Amino acid sequence: MSEKKKFTLEYELRSSPRILFSFISEPNGLSQWFADDVIFRDQLYTFTWDDEIQKAKLLSIKENKLVKFKWIDDEPHCYFEMEIVQDELTNDVALSITDFATEDTLAERTLIWDNQITYLHSVLGA
Repeated sequence: MSEKKKFTLEYELRSSPRILFSFISEPNGLSQWFADDVIFRDQLYTFTWDDEIQKAKLLSIKENKLVKFKWIDDEPHCYFEMEIVQDELTNDVALSITDFATEDTLAERTLIWDNQITYLHSVLGA
């Protein structure tokens, strides 16, 4: 099995950091764009897509800034992080995604994030 490597994607979003943060950190916000359903119980997030269920542990959270999750069944060094980045001069807001993928799944993982962020754009009305 080939080793997963870290990659980062960045997407510009027309949203305030405070509003965007609720969409990346709260189960209700995440279920509007990231997964079909999100439940938080016993320090675990349960994400559901169609018939697939994945559980993730919240590793860190910084108010209006970032959330970092680790899939329960993933490799020890792997995680995914969503960080809100705001340009100090222009106040433009972007969402920086850090994730892990193998060489042969990188294009697919990138496409999945592209699609999810497109959906987030529509939910935000941005």
